[in-house]
Amino acid sequence: MAEKGTRAIEYFSTNLKAPKVSFEEALLRGLAPDKGLYMPDRLPAIGEKLRARFPGMGYYEIAAHVLSAFLGDAIPFADLTSMCRDAYTFDVPVEPAGDNLFILRLDQGPTASFKDFAARLMARMMNYFMAKEKRHMVILTATSGDTGSAVANAFFGLEHIDVVVLYPLGEVSEVQRRQMTTLHGNVHVAGIDGKFDHCQALVKQAFTDPELDRIPLSSANSINIGRLLPQTVYYYYAGSRVCSRPDSPVIFSVPSGNFGNLMGGVLARETGLPVHRFIVATNANKEVPEYLRTGVYQIISPSLMCISSAMNVGHPSNMARLVALYGGIMDEKGNILRQPDLEKMRNDFHGVSITDEETMETMAGVWKEKGIVLEPHGAVAWKGAVEYLRENGTHSRNIPIVVVETAHPGKFPDEVKKATGTLPILPESLKTIFGKEEQFERVENDYRAFKKYLMNMFF
Repeated sequence: MAEKGTRAIEYFSTNLKAPKVSFEEALLRGLAPDKGLYMPDRLPAIGEKLRARFPGMGYYEIAAHVLSAFLGDAIPFADLTSMCRDAYTFDVPVEPAGDNLFILRLDQGPTASFKDFAARLMARMMNYFMAKEKRHMVILTATSGDTGSAVANAFFGLEHIDVVVLYPLGEVSEVQRRQMTTLHGNVHVAGIDGKFDHCQALVKQAFTDPELDRIPLSSANSINIGRLLPQTVYYYYAGSRVCSRPDSPVIFSVPSGNFGNLMGGVLARETGLPVHRFIVATNANKEVPEYLRTGVYQIISPSLMCISSAMNVGHPSNMARLVALYGGIMDEKGNILRQPDLEKMRNDFHGVSITDEETMETMAGVWKEKGIVLEPHGAVAWKGAVEYLRENGTHSRNIPIVVVETAHPGKFPDEVKKATGTLPILPESLKTIFGKEEQFERVENDYRAFKKYLMNMFF
């Protein structure tokens, strides 16, 4: 558990074999030299007095206050506020759904995914440091669905940054693919003959390849601390909208794949948000719910294909961060070198795995009973909340449960039509991509082939 205090926060590697660094260095490095993930070496306190003001603030204002607690003097508060105002120009609905359930819709950004929240601010922070130092950078990222489009859109057109996005061929929706492949310019897209886990492994290997040191690489996956920290904000925001008092408890049901979303919530709780429990809702890739149940962490390889495609992850990168936060050590291969406090984890998290059949039944049932359209990831979270209430009785009914909806239903028209009998309305941001030319390169699932692709582009 990171210590709490008032000194400047530094960032340590979860592998504990690299020196601590500043926020700027952690942001621009992405992955630590020892292949670990950066975490704050202490957790700031966001006190009740400040949280009591959050109901009267807009999203970008809450973001500036929360993030300044982690960043300190790395970015002046006025500059950070300006970045947040520029990044968050869209609505963040928290909709009542009956029975003390609420839906946090994180699908109103330019790519209709929750990943807009992290990617847009991270891009602005990186651009801030690049402009300040007159440097150029190449962002290397892997996607199982929404990350690629959010990152590509966030960095598109930035003068000091190129973006390379890897995605598994045939495993993302047409909308998700087109959001990446129609941007061009400083956005380069590689379709990999493999799974998301293979894409992620290629990215990690490139970061540790000394022959690529001449390319100033950084990451924009949830392995980057600059992606993770902004995800704490919407938990604080949602809590301020559904709780009557700053000390009132709240439960979040989080659809979980690579676990950056959940880690954002955990950091919010550890810095002051009174979260009663997190419902960790996965699809059939249930290595984490099984770990919570048995104490044995077993990677699922290859990851299983499910309709909640952004959650098709057999070994979440952020699991190392979660283990570290609870006093354990997990290496980059998923080996637990020191067990975390499992008893506390089981108290804080309720793990549940939802099948595709249950996901479709939930989408159909919620539409029929409440007139609410859910996409597959939100349906997994909704079903997780239902299962939690079933197992934990009526005492939890007095605590608001926020179901986190991570993508717009319009990104999954086939699944929504099959479940509800009606096509979802496509947001304006998605309508324009169908008339644009796609550009991407097919690359073998082989590190040598991927390395050649990078070297041809940037050497």
